[in-house]
Amino acid sequence: MNEEQLISRLRENGYKITPQRIAICKIVLSNEKHPNAEQIFEEIKRKHPAISMTTVYHTLDMLKEMGMLTELRFNSQPSRFDPNTSVHINIICKGCGVIWDYSSDTLRNKWNHIISEIGKQPIGQRLDVYIICDDCKKNLHQEK
Repeated sequence: MNEEQLISRLRENGYKITPQRIAICKIVLSNEKHPNAEQIFEEIKRKHPAISMTTVYHTLDMLKEMGMLTELRFNSQPSRFDPNTSVHINIICKGCGVIWDYSSDTLRNKWNHIISEIGKQPIGQRLDVYIICDDCKKNLHQEK
């Protein structure tokens, strides 16, 4: 989504357009690493030093309400934010916390079959698979 489309979408939903809000949207909507709010705040502060953490949280909430962002909550970790709202699997390393998105035609077909069987239109979905990535496996073997 380019900046013009983003501004249009914000206006359609009745949101005020500010340089800080646009900058936050660009950062989070283009970030495939599933950042947390603090990481987004640290990045946005470089261009907008006077920005507050509250502005970051409000913008993230706005994007969630508009269906442009999914919040990934974890028990003991800060929430992470995923701009990929299509059907996919979050592959999460239990060692380092890195998250990758996995998607395929097979997954989409299976998902459509499941939705058909349920007979209801979902308002959201989240599929997580936990692994130990190759780097963490190497580190575990080196520590032994």
